[in-house]
Amino acid sequence: DSLLQEIEFPSPQSLSSMAPNTVWHNKPQCDDAEKAYYEKLSGAKPAPAPVPASAPAALEGAQPQPGSLAEQIARARQHIKNSLDAVDLVGEEKVMAAKFSSLEIENKELRKVTEDLKSLVVSLSARVGKLESGGGGTAAAVTPAAAVEDDDDDVDLFGSDDEEEDEEKARITAERLKAYHEKKSKKPKVIAKTSVLFDVKPWADDTDLDAMKAACMGIEMEGLVWGASKLVPLAYGIQKLQIMCTVEDEKVSIEELGEKMEAFEDFVQSVDIAAMNKI
Repeated sequence: DSLLQEIEFPSPQSLSSMAPNTVWHNKPQCDDAEKAYYEKLSGAKPAPAPVPASAPAALEGAQPQPGSLAEQIARARQHIKNSLDAVDLVGEEKVMAAKFSSLEIENKELRKVTEDLKSLVVSLSARVGKLESGGGGTAAAVTPAAAVEDDDDDVDLFGSDDEEEDEEKARITAERLKAYHEKKSKKPKVIAKTSVLFDVKPWADDTDLDAMKAACMGIEMEGLVWGASKLVPLAYGIQKLQIMCTVEDEKVSIEELGEKMEAFEDFVQSVDIAAMNKI
């Protein structure tokens, strides 16, 4: 405590008077002066003074100074505007070119349709002319019978060349029809035939198969031709008889032939059709 009492501390008033003055009141003016000095040394043009916010309307119509930032911005804006206008013109030119190409295609199609119609009209005109030129003979040929009866009194004693030509045409047509019918009647008629394979089954294994075969193939009918035959094992030592024949469809009934073979009851148990083919 005695040591603390001996040390004397300075008062706040004396400390404030001893503090240095560190406030730079005119710094903005000094910065502007330094900037103007260095711009002058470098030869650059001094920047325009800032426009006060209170008077923007007064400078709206004023032209920017050459080389200033405002002038460069204005030129950049004008360049962008010109580029956009050029792009719009290019797009319009492409649209117009597409329209012209489509119109050319439609024009070609219409021209083709017109040519087709023209050729059709020409062909129809030619056909109508032919019909009109040959219509007199047709009308005379299709004259009603009543009109002929009314004109019986006006008899042409000497006849006419047209009537003679019509008679000659009718005679030639009749001769050609007669020759055609004679030729058609002489043409050989196609005969429909069927090849049939019968399965003939006996009663038992001791049935006389040779007698059964002779009985079946002894059937005679107009249009029936017997073919090959063979014995085929069936079951339990029993064999069946297979007989091939050819019949004319219009003259022989296959069902009737089978019934005739089944009529031999001493030998035949049943008759079935194993195969059948049209010839």
